[in-house]
Amino acid sequence: MIKDITLGQYFPGNSAIHRLDPRTKLLGMIAYIVIVFLVTKTPVFIIPALFAAICIYLARVPFGYVIRSLKPIRFLLVFMFIVNLFMVRTGKTVIAFWIISITDEAIKQSVYITLRLVLLLVGTSLMTLTTTPIALTDGLERLLMPLSKIHFPAHELAMMMTIALRFIPTLIEEADKIMKAQMARGADFESGNLIKRAKNMIPILVPLFVSAFRRADELAMAMESRCYHGGEGRTRMNVLKFGCGDGVAAAAFAVLTALTIAAQKLIP
Repeated sequence: MIKDITLGQYFPGNSAIHRLDPRTKLLGMIAYIVIVFLVTKTPVFIIPALFAAICIYLARVPFGYVIRSLKPIRFLLVFMFIVNLFMVRTGKTVIAFWIISITDEAIKQSVYITLRLVLLLVGTSLMTLTTTPIALTDGLERLLMPLSKIHFPAHELAMMMTIALRFIPTLIEEADKIMKAQMARGADFESGNLIKRAKNMIPILVPLFVSAFRRADELAMAMESRCYHGGEGRTRMNVLKFGCGDGVAAAAFAVLTALTIAAQKLIP
């Protein structure tokens, strides 16, 4: 399950999505999240889902690789679906058994919440799969640069977020090694109920936290030894520039927004 986490990992490629300016991807990701949250009718989810599928195809990322990002949260998706079945009491009763009653509105709400979580995770995974951490840092810093006039730490914030994303695959690999070492010593992480399995994770979490603090200390020392003092006065080897592809991407998001709003009004 640990290897199925794709958030923060980069999939090398030279597709049209890979070549987009990181600022376009960040702004597009924000627009995509807003569009997904604006959807209030289940059938309308087809539009952002189709858009995400087209982006995955253009990025030349294996579709199964993106779907793998849903495996670590499959229990959360099932839990959210079941909880919402009993949270909504309005609508026509579809299933009635003892003290349990499920309405058609509850089913719609459960499907609605589940689809929203799936689309959000697929979209964010696609952005990190097609953008290197360095490019994300540059793009985020350039977008936040106007706020530096009011003494907002744009460079520091971008650096922290990128380091966090960069270390997700590293920590996943470290956790996998620790788990295999514990299993070689007879540890069992698969059997037992949920509480027992959670307790069995303690031998993994303790050395993982120790390793994370050690890596953070080594990174801090490496940055200090290279005289890193923030973004002031720093130059870049590759200067970010918007291209024709970025204009096409902006038009695509405009069309996506228009189609979603139109579908929201036309579909009853």
